[in-house]
Amino acid sequence: MAIVIGIILLALAVWAVLPFAFPLGLGWGQQVINFIVGGLPILAVFVGLIAIFIGIADLKDRAEAKKEEAAEKAKASSDATTEKKE
Repeated sequence: MAIVIGIILLALAVWAVLPFAFPLGLGWGQQVINFIVGGLPILAVFVGLIAIFIGIADLKDRAEAKKEEAAEKAKASSDATTEKKE
């Protein structure tokens, strides 16, 4: 059912942007282009913000992983030292 709805919506979108010369076309092509041109800077801002947030989260994850690795090494070395004493 989703495929049928998708095909219908795609056909309606193509029909809407057909030029006036084509019978029954809505001729919205120029308005669609204007919308895309106007929306690209906004899209770029959102993608940039998302990239920044992902980068910050990645840096935090790496720092946390280094702390955990250091704690594991410290625990392993302390375990090895206590085994040698016994």
